[in-house]
Amino acid sequence: MTDTEQYQQEIRPFRVEVPQAQLSDLAQRLADTRWPDEVPGVGWSRGVPVGYLRELAEYWRTAYDWRSHEAELNGHPQFTTVVDGQNLHFLHVRSPEADATPLLLLHGWPGAVTDFLDVVGPLTDPRAHGGDPAEAFHLVVPSLPGFGFSTPLAGPGMGVARMAGVLVELMSRLGYGRYGVQGYDTGSWVAPEVGKQAPDRVVGVHLNAMVTFPVAEGDTEGLTAVEEERWQSMQDYNDGYLQCNAKRPQTVAYGLNDSPVGQLAWMVEKFKELSEPEEALPEAALDRDRMLTCVSLYWLTGTAGSAAQIYYEEISANTWADDSAGDRGGSGGEGEGQGWAPERGTVPTGVLVAARDVTVRRWAERDHNVVRWTEPGRGGHFLSMEEPELLVGDVRAFFRELV
Repeated sequence: MTDTEQYQQEIRPFRVEVPQAQLSDLAQRLADTRWPDEVPGVGWSRGVPVGYLRELAEYWRTAYDWRSHEAELNGHPQFTTVVDGQNLHFLHVRSPEADATPLLLLHGWPGAVTDFLDVVGPLTDPRAHGGDPAEAFHLVVPSLPGFGFSTPLAGPGMGVARMAGVLVELMSRLGYGRYGVQGYDTGSWVAPEVGKQAPDRVVGVHLNAMVTFPVAEGDTEGLTAVEEERWQSMQDYNDGYLQCNAKRPQTVAYGLNDSPVGQLAWMVEKFKELSEPEEALPEAALDRDRMLTCVSLYWLTGTAGSAAQIYYEEISANTWADDSAGDRGGSGGEGEGQGWAPERGTVPTGVLVAARDVTVRRWAERDHNVVRWTEPGRGGHFLSMEEPELLVGDVRAFFRELV
């Protein structure tokens, strides 16, 4: 083994230590923001209102304390390693229960490892949180390639399959021969692929905020009223940000990488639209400081562009995208798919469908070996932050039957 290969396989301790100069620069940029005009009386219908964003940006500048949240993150063991040329950052929080089940937790966009801070304790140490110690997990929480501290991006081609391969190798390096995977949003794309690449090692895949699509003639026939509503929601969804990320991620990056208020607006709009209830301000569902910690991570790591690349890889760079993007909720098309269909997974899969999710069961069962389906009737896209107890309970119940 060469010195380079040895270095790449090493797992090195990591701490978040943002230089004060970066925080001072952030505060100055927030103070110097050039605010746009807006059409009066339109509320959120055309984007984030100036009044709301000015107040939130001022809170970020004067009241939000990055150092306290940096310390919270550093309260968990963190590491980096290099896999397939990609620098990979991850939390590795072992349970006090020695025989706990290893579990990968995969975030989405806009998201980060901080999404899971409220579930780390209950999942790793259920004994201390009123749970059954037999349902404990050793947690591995990576920053997906291109996100947060998993930078720089190794190069083009870091799509779902390659990300999954990186994570399979990570779990091998950590010595885990059998493990589960949980993911939402982007993580709900990557998690099943981990199961496909390592079906002999992945005991189960648990998903929330999962998106499903019709891919063949007849797929939209016979839908229930709820399924029709979900499918219509996908077609009606304002996907401007998705199209920008998928088609021109580098161009988008310039504005977001230069303006913290631009980055804030880009993300907080999604926090509002995808949390429950949608009509309320995002703070009704999400802790304001938790949102700002996520936004701060994107800003301080300069990863607006690299985090968007996954959309390019999976939508613009894939040959099926031109045929089926309209049928995947991407451009509001009305067809029923052009024949693209994923390879069906064999690993037992649990699906948690929150109130704001658009997952259609028959399409999920077509693509995955679904053995558990839960619809609690509440919660939004960001369950680990909105309804952490709900997510923890369903994860425990799903893996209870598998390990």
